[in-house]
Amino acid sequence: MKREVLIRFRLLLLCLVCAGSAWSADGKWKDTFVVDGSGNGDYRTLTEAMEGIRAFMDYRVTVLVRNGVYREKLVVPSWLQNVDFVGEDAEKTVITFDDHANIRRMGTFRTYTLKVEGNGITFRNLTIENNAPSLGQAVALHTEGDRLVFVGCRFLGNQDTVYTGAAGTRLYFKNCYIEGTTDFIFGPSTALFEDCVIHSKRNSYITAASTPPGVEVGYVFLNCRLTAAPDVDKVYLGRPWRPYAATVFVGCEMGAHICPAGWDNWRNADNERTARYGEYGNRGPGADTSRRVGWVKILTKEEAVKYADWNYIFSQCRTWTPSEAQK
Repeated sequence: MKREVLIRFRLLLLCLVCAGSAWSADGKWKDTFVVDGSGNGDYRTLTEAMEGIRAFMDYRVTVLVRNGVYREKLVVPSWLQNVDFVGEDAEKTVITFDDHANIRRMGTFRTYTLKVEGNGITFRNLTIENNAPSLGQAVALHTEGDRLVFVGCRFLGNQDTVYTGAAGTRLYFKNCYIEGTTDFIFGPSTALFEDCVIHSKRNSYITAASTPPGVEVGYVFLNCRLTAAPDVDKVYLGRPWRPYAATVFVGCEMGAHICPAGWDNWRNADNERTARYGEYGNRGPGADTSRRVGWVKILTKEEAVKYADWNYIFSQCRTWTPSEAQK
């Protein structure tokens, strides 16, 4: 399958490499661009490619990104929509930067490598990395847009790797790899993580949701695999960054690094009354619920099946489900 994807990618590149500008030969805006750091495409950087995409498009544009390391602090602006960023190979197509919270008092929310403000954006076969040393919060992916899809991507970092930064927005992660140390998936968005690998690099916490009280679904981990570095043996599934944090794990494989209690109240017993945490049908040495905290909900089959329904997860306010092409 990987070989077939690579062949298709290269054939498409051959057809497009001579295009050369934001306009096609017939005077229309182009719908495909090639980014190649060596100069054999339309643009050398993703930042440059942004300038070639028409604002507020009602058609889809594909940005094909050739293998390479792109050292960029990248913002996909709010006026871009309906764009697919497609890497040649997830392990070889890398967007990286190294800001962290303790550089010039930067704080967490300016440390991103990639910030996505636009809506209806898909990322496929890319590595998004914050390779700052472990000296504080360092975000790799920061999302603000709605209807964002990530397929076959890798998110590398330490503390605060993935920040889902806007309430009321909906995100879908499929077959992705996400690693980190502390609270490395955090924020208020509704997000489905399906068939992903969630890798803990340190004894700490995986999630820190801040789901608003009026939003029913926060983070959903469906059929994911939770792994850890060899010396890691005490990891919590989550703690509430805000009181109504909502996170569920359904059908996941949990390694022995998941501690028996499973969840933490962030040093505030009041959070136990409001946090909305749930588990169902998980397996592996870390999935035993007999010693879980008393305030986590062990879902029934009827309750758990809702989390396989995209309409339930994503249609809290407006109808949306990722298309077949985005799976």
